[in-house]
Amino acid sequence: MDGSIENQKSLGGNLWKFISVNERDVELISQRYGFSSVVSSILAGKKISPDAIPDFTEPKLQRLMPDPFCLRDMQKAAVRIARAVMNHEKIGIIGDYDVDGATSTSVMRRFLEAVGIMPQVHIPERDEGYGPSQMAFDEFAAAGINLVLTLDCGTTAFDVLDTAAQKGFEIIVLDHHEAESRLPAVYAVVNPKRLDEKNDYEYLKYMAAVGVVFMTIVAVNRELRQQGFYKNSPAPDLMALLDLVALGTVCDVVPLLGLNRAFVRQGLKVMAGRRNLGLKALIDKSNITEAPSAFHLGYVLGPRINACGRVGEAYLGSRLLCSSSETEAALLADKLNEFNDQRKEIEAYVLLQAIEMLESKPQQYPIAFVSGYDWHQGVIGIVAGKLKERYNLPAFVMSVEDDEVKGSARSVPGVDLGALIISAKEQGILTKGGGHTMAAGFSLNEDRIEDFFRFAGEYVLARLGSEKITPVLEISAGLDVAGVNVELAGQLEQLEPYGAGNSEPRLMLSNVRINKPSLVGSGHIRCFLSGSNGGSLKAIAFRVADTELGHVMLNPGGMSYHVVGVLHRDNWQGRNSVQFIIEDIMRA
Repeated sequence: MDGSIENQKSLGGNLWKFISVNERDVELISQRYGFSSVVSSILAGKKISPDAIPDFTEPKLQRLMPDPFCLRDMQKAAVRIARAVMNHEKIGIIGDYDVDGATSTSVMRRFLEAVGIMPQVHIPERDEGYGPSQMAFDEFAAAGINLVLTLDCGTTAFDVLDTAAQKGFEIIVLDHHEAESRLPAVYAVVNPKRLDEKNDYEYLKYMAAVGVVFMTIVAVNRELRQQGFYKNSPAPDLMALLDLVALGTVCDVVPLLGLNRAFVRQGLKVMAGRRNLGLKALIDKSNITEAPSAFHLGYVLGPRINACGRVGEAYLGSRLLCSSSETEAALLADKLNEFNDQRKEIEAYVLLQAIEMLESKPQQYPIAFVSGYDWHQGVIGIVAGKLKERYNLPAFVMSVEDDEVKGSARSVPGVDLGALIISAKEQGILTKGGGHTMAAGFSLNEDRIEDFFRFAGEYVLARLGSEKITPVLEISAGLDVAGVNVELAGQLEQLEPYGAGNSEPRLMLSNVRINKPSLVGSGHIRCFLSGSNGGSLKAIAFRVADTELGHVMLNPGGMSYHVVGVLHRDNWQGRNSVQFIIEDIMRA
């Protein structure tokens, strides 16, 4: 590590830390694969062994996806669904109202339609609550449906599913949420997080629900082929569904490692082909003019689909993704844009109130814990995420309804929210809840809010301590401005897609001067960085004009600085150059 940055706070209030690497691995990666020392160091810092580099830089489904039957209950589920297809049975689907739920539902629906089954889909509205409901099973019973698939939900829905199974429904759960020691008494539960899974393929536990669903249709497709179903008709093109798998995988913020990398890398290629009319319309209405990247999925397309379940009509996201009409797709994409605008307004209102609550009095525990009576439950998850980023602490945000309190939480490293929620539920503090390590949803009665505050506070305090956490920016590699070029940017692109579990590598440029700074757009600052060994690099910092970092950028005073950020290729208007996106600065 550069001793000049150790234990110093940056202008952005962060500590900087270089990721440790094994120098022998760096040298081996560089020699074997021809990467620059910077990219080799980044790969070594991601703890990817030299032998595993090809699966990381060129992830292939045929190498990374195991036999689907390696998951418990998968064979049982696939055989049952295939039998339903061959016998032309009616099938019901219960999904979730987020992007993973919408894509899971759409992948299954499009597959079933391709093999001649028109499933009846039930996506609950927010006021109906997360997961399977009695309402959904009443609808299915009225339609004469016996086989029901729950997608992205169901693993802990004991009461509803056990009751439905007792009434004669055959239920197959396809999910990825944290499991408890018991499972619903249903026909099959396919979930890589079952506690009795063999875990021969550790990375399957990272899958979003849409990944589990894709593995399931691969298994069903194989079963149908073995039964001779495709003798007189072609089998559906499962690879064409990978655009939806990629979208759900990125938006559910699961680690982009192993099989997930293959899903997203191949799915982005499919998406660039613009075969899904709903996605094509949404991309165009979102003013995306280049081939979509993981960034576009997570920050442009995903929020629009999520907005349906947050402030609009939950089923519209799945309907858009299954649309076979360009006219309908365009109308639905417009509607999603409108919902997204509404979501932004509501979110800003709730966030402001939450910040005022937290900053108006001293906090007893190292958590951001707030609730409100008029808060739209559709935005509390986003607000929890923003509070976590603002305070670098686990955040719990609750909407108090007439009958119960519904909450959402986001975490920081060191606090497993899924375990916290399950523990609180087992103690009777919460009525419902579930989630992942970094994100969770829950419900409780209003008179237990204070109990949950103490429980969550003590839980987090035991793991983080009471000292205020200083955010740490992890730096992947350091280099001079003179070493930044288009070739380096091209090599870095081989590390995409970036996201959870594979963060975009931060680079540190040492001893640079900030030249020609200027304000652009809404508080952005553009400049040129010059190095002590020569070279000049175009750079920009977003939304910093009213911060200390922005003040220094606009008034650099001829001093030298260390600058941390990410490197992007700049192809605007046919250019082939690079631009540095500044995240933080430290006085040299």
